[in-house]
Amino acid sequence: MSENRPSLPRRPPTGNWVQTERAAHEAWAALIAKAPKAAQLMHILTARIGEHNAVIISQKTLRSLMGCSRPTVQRALDVLAQDRWVEIRQIGESGTVNAYVINDRVAWATGRDGLRYSLFSAAVVLSEEEQPDRAELGQQDRLRKVPSLFHNERQLPTGNGLAPPSQPFFNGMEPDLPTIDLENPSTFNRED
Repeated sequence: MSENRPSLPRRPPTGNWVQTERAAHEAWAALIAKAPKAAQLMHILTARIGEHNAVIISQKTLRSLMGCSRPTVQRALDVLAQDRWVEIRQIGESGTVNAYVINDRVAWATGRDGLRYSLFSAAVVLSEEEQPDRAELGQQDRLRKVPSLFHNERQLPTGNGLAPPSQPFFNGMEPDLPTIDLENPSTFNRED
């Protein structure tokens, strides 16, 4: 990468790993004996946590991943919350989609500093079955691409363009952008 080329801030890769403490493994073994479905659910959630130790997922998707009924998922969640394996934050009014914050004394995906901010950032798991347009998934029109301007390239807009979305330019501070005359493409105009 060129030194003059602007770049996005580097984020450390989270990879495919989560970390756990030995004491957490012993507690997890006891959880398997006490509540096997809760232990299974803890593994499912931990495998999907984001960089701030949280995951957003619906109970319907949890039922699908666990292969069990809604009451079983709810009992497993109750055990995990009561025994402080997870903190549950409701998303929306129905309570069927929640953010599950994994106790950082049990497992974590990145450094532990800043994990208390996990309520504001989480990995989101969506199920195809829950999408209202599931029959059209993969067949939608492509999203609009934003053009990129690379190092040593110039912006050459054509036409009048769109009106500013919020505030007009201040007098005397209008942008000075070059344009191409579409009727005579070899002409390069610049307003001075």
